[in-house]
Amino acid sequence: MIHPSNVVFSSFTWSSLPRHQGFELKCGEEVVGTLRRPSAWSMSFEATTPQGKWTFRRCGFLRTEIVDSATQQPIATFHPGWGGRGTLAFADGETFLMTCKGVWRPVWTVASQGGEPVLSLHAREKFVELSEGTLHVGNARDPRLSLLIMFTLYRIRQAEEDAATAVLVSVIAG
Repeated sequence: MIHPSNVVFSSFTWSSLPRHQGFELKCGEEVVGTLRRPSAWSMSFEATTPQGKWTFRRCGFLRTEIVDSATQQPIATFHPGWGGRGTLAFADGETFLMTCKGVWRPVWTVASQGGEPVLSLHAREKFVELSEGTLHVGNARDPRLSLLIMFTLYRIRQAEEDAATAVLVSVIAG
């Protein structure tokens, strides 16, 4: 598997797994990560990359927690905000801002707490655009790059499921 810091600008793509159970992240033709739902009834997802394994799970109605699968310790918490925004705060104090813009061709963006872009996922085109600064060796965000990509894919899946639930509820109630 290829380490994300060794790739060129915009080389990540993904595809859906069968039966909407998650995603497969690729760098060129090589699989560099997977995001899977452990069972059809599970609300959590498991992400696997060469850099680690994590579980993404909802805590309460809105909050999402990232748990390191090896230690079972929470390492980050996502707090959604209004208008497609949210904050991903790691236990060590590093924070990332997540936004989603667009309806028909949504782009999910992750930025540092200072507002510097880290990556953008283009949901319809199914590719990841990395900021040039993200690829520099020694960048503090680099060890978390694959986790940030996988978590953003999880947020896309979560938004799709939330929208489907809202439609179902409105049809039943209507």
